[in-house]
Formats: sequence, C-alpha cells, structure tokens
Amino acid sequence: MNVVPASRLSRARGGLVKAMGLLSFLAGLLLPALATQAATPTRFSVEVRGAGPDIILIPGLASSPAVWATTIQALEGRYRLHILQVNGFAGAPAGGNLQGPVVEGLVDELAAYIASSGLQRPAVIGHSMGGFAGLALARKHPDQISRLMVVDALPFFSVLINPMATASGMEAQASAVRANFLALSSEKLAEVQTATLARLVKSPERRAEALAWSLASDRTVAGQVTYEVMTTDLRPALSAIKTPVTVLFARDDSMGFGAAYIEPIFRTNYASLANVRLVRVDGALHFIMLDQPDAFLREVLTFLS
Repeated sequence: MNVVPASRLSRARGGLVKAMGLLSFLAGLLLPALATQAATPTRFSVEVRGAGPDIILIPGLASSPAVWATTIQALEGRYRLHILQVNGFAGAPAGGNLQGPVVEGLVDELAAYIASSGLQRPAVIGHSMGGFAGLALARKHPDQISRLMVVDALPFFSVLINPMATASGMEAQASAVRANFLALSSEKLAEVQTATLARLVKSPERRAEALAWSLASDRTVAGQVTYEVMTTDLRPALSAIKTPVTVLFARDDSMGFGAAYIEPIFRTNYASLANVRLVRVDGALHFIMLDQPDAFLREVLTFLS
C-alpha cells in the first residue's frame, strides 16, 4: 500500500479549501444577480411610493396606474404603495405580455415580486381585470396576501353577456373579440371604445382620460387579456379561497332596467366565497374610483382597517 506523505495531503487539503473558498466567493457574486434576474417582472413594472404597510394596486384592462391617482394621494402618507403598470396597457411597452397567457403570467410574476421584495402578506386592490387577477392570486398563492379588494369584477366575466355562459361555450365569441382588436381600423376601434367607455365612466372628462389609455394600449395584449377573461371561470375555485375579500360593485340609474340585476348577479356569482363582503356603490359605473372617489376611498379605508 502506498502511503501519501503528510506534506502532500496538507497541500491537497489547502488547495481544496482554496477552491471551495473561490466557489463560495463566486456563488456570493452570482446568486444575488441570478435571483434579481429571476424576480425581474416582464409583464408589469412597479412604482413604489410612501411608507408603511404594503398595498399592491393593480389597474384594469387597458388602464393606466393613474386610475388610482386620488387613492394614492390619500394613502401614501400611511402606506407603502406598489403601483403596477401592466405592460402593453396605456402606452407601456408590451414586453413579456406579447407571449400569452397574460393573466396567469401576471399572477405568477406578481407572486415572485412579493417574495423577492420581502413583502409580508400585503393587501391587494385590483380593478376589473386587476381584481380578477387578484382572485387568481388568492387562489394560487394563498399565503402571500393578507386581504383582497376586488373593484367591480366578477369571477367569470361572461355571465354579464349570458347568465348561463360556460368557459368553453364562450370560446368562439372570445376569439372573435380578440381578432377584432387587430382587424379594426384605428378610426373604427376609437368609435367602438368611445361607445364602450360611455357605459363605464360617467364623467365626460374622466371618460376622455380612460379612452386615451385604452387607445394607447397594445392591441395584441388587450385582445389576449379580453379573451382570457371571457374564457376563464374562477367560480369553482372560490370555495378554496380563505383570504378575506371585499367586492365593490357599481350601480347607477343610467344602467336602465339592468340596474336591478346588478346586485343579484354579484351575490350569486360570489356565493361560494366564504369570507367575502359585498358592497354596492351607487351613482357609479364600472370605474368606481373615478365616478365616486370619496365613497371609494371610504370603502378602501374600511377594507384596510
């Protein structure tokens, strides 16, 4: 049996220690960079304002973060606000949202953002598609958020088109809507969006603002998100959500005979969500924070208390 001299073993151990030390040093340099890279969102950007408990604000389809302007002004002195700009909406570059599915990707990247930023179960407030994404976040990542406010959104949008709708049954119609986003001329799209927003925002000034956001949005992203919301039914998952949820929904006499059906639709479609508080806001259309900013802020403060 060959005996390795002690001096050689010592040199070998010393070399191994140096090599391990070098690896540790390189890992210390590389791992934080890789973690930062992995946590960098491709589907949204974030502006952080204020200090205090964390709140995440998610705007709706084709909307700007400016939709939260009065809310931000009221809250940033007491809370740290994470204000999302969804890529492809309101003039922001489309980025990763050119690769669908958008909403699912948004939810997963938001969960990664919460984890990588060290946020301790923030509150989430989402309008329309943003509220829908909040429900999906509460279902898929239940331990990451403390509470959720859904602003005028249903767990299955298409029941507003057909109360008996199914996700698969809406496939053809949703595909046609998605295709129209790309097929319509700029003039025709502006005409359609103008008519649509007349049913969503009461104030002519704020309506013009929302219209500008919509027309500045990337058509591919807006069409894909519309398709996803029309063909995704979250109602079967509601019973598994334990996060406290507040749902604000709008009602206004300008809705005509449909105003009488708004509250029953919301109560029926959220019936299986155990920990939910439903709040009707009168005198508002879909953009509650624009139509009734004072009433909206009161409900936000109640939600956060």
